[in-house]
Amino acid sequence: MRALYIEHDIFVSTYDIDFAGHVSNTVYLRWLEDMRLKMFDKYCPLQNFLADGMTPILVSTEIHYKKAIRLFDKPLGTMWVSDRSMTTLTIQAEVYVEDVLCTTAKHVGVFVDMAKMKPIRMPKTFIHALEKSIATS
Repeated sequence: MRALYIEHDIFVSTYDIDFAGHVSNTVYLRWLEDMRLKMFDKYCPLQNFLADGMTPILVSTEIHYKKAIRLFDKPLGTMWVSDRSMTTLTIQAEVYVEDVLCTTAKHVGVFVDMAKMKPIRMPKTFIHALEKSIATS
């Protein structure tokens, strides 16, 4: 399953580079956040969930660095929802430079009731967005 699939051109800034001359590990977290926001903006805007008193949160992040990304590289990020249950979703991402896979990542997330800060079942609007994106891909 590659539901809610997006592609995202990433710009490497000078402040993204660490002392070893490649993109710092912490920068990848920001890039992943940018891609998640783009994915939600495209398919199911976060403000709709917030208005209903719920929000998605991450419970884990796993990143594998396969090839260093350097200043002046032009990375392309891809992201999609690869799995879901009644309460959790799995989001996967890949970052490429010139068709070479440089990084893979996996998030596990849940939706929470913002008043109680407790996990809730997957919102129907989110399930609908998943199903719609699968049907049109």
